[in-house]
Amino acid sequence: MLPDAGAYPLFCGRKERNLISFNMGRLVMTRGVNDQIAENEAFAKFVMSSLTRHRRGDWGNLSDEDKQENELSLKEGFRLLSAYESEDLPKIWIITEADRSATTILFPDEY
Repeated sequence: MLPDAGAYPLFCGRKERNLISFNMGRLVMTRGVNDQIAENEAFAKFVMSSLTRHRRGDWGNLSDEDKQENELSLKEGFRLLSAYESEDLPKIWIITEADRSATTILFPDEY
């Protein structure tokens, strides 16, 4: 388990480039992600860069509709979901809970 991520001021990928922030809460990962990080340095770096993207409001490989849903979720306090893919590495999801108590890194088949 990683330490509490707290609130981060962020630049979103939107055209108006507004400064946004959201509390990511406690950072956690599934056992599967943890095991892959321990075994694969490239995957560990991918996870860290994906987490940074999530924190900045770059929702990754989502449909435009899902990205718009995340923008609404930032304003309304709903759950945030990001999906990231990289060549030769497993796809990951990053989910920040609606109450911003936790952000979880997981594989889609672990949901």
